[in-house]
Amino acid sequence: MRGLHADTGYLLYRLGLRSGQLFNTFLQESGVRLRHYAVLRFLATCEGALQRELSARLGYDPSAIVGLVDDLEKLGFAERRPAPEDRRSRIVVLTEEGRAFLRDTDQAGQRVTDELLTPLDSGERQTLHALLLRVAGNGLA
Repeated sequence: MRGLHADTGYLLYRLGLRSGQLFNTFLQESGVRLRHYAVLRFLATCEGALQRELSARLGYDPSAIVGLVDDLEKLGFAERRPAPEDRRSRIVVLTEEGRAFLRDTDQAGQRVTDELLTPLDSGERQTLHALLLRVAGNGLA
């Protein structure tokens, strides 16, 4: 029988847990959690998104997205606006305060990644990233 660490899926799961713990620790003082941070990072790549799009792209339950966006609005990091194509719909948009928060957390986020990937050299980190992108492109992105 194979040992637990012979299972790549389990190793990815454990790495994900550790990554989440590190990111949540670094984000703790801001009142933002990793799930909020993911929404902010996604919004930084677009001109706004419907809540159902956020749910689909990030893999979060639609009801969780509502709460996350509510939290981000209270912090002033995001806001809901009428969708340009359909005024009945609302899109979630990153505010200037949200952009500033992301800029301010860039270095700390990189430190978390560096701590997580300490055993790997630069080339190995690039290879890991490329492989994860390929796997994520297979239904996770």
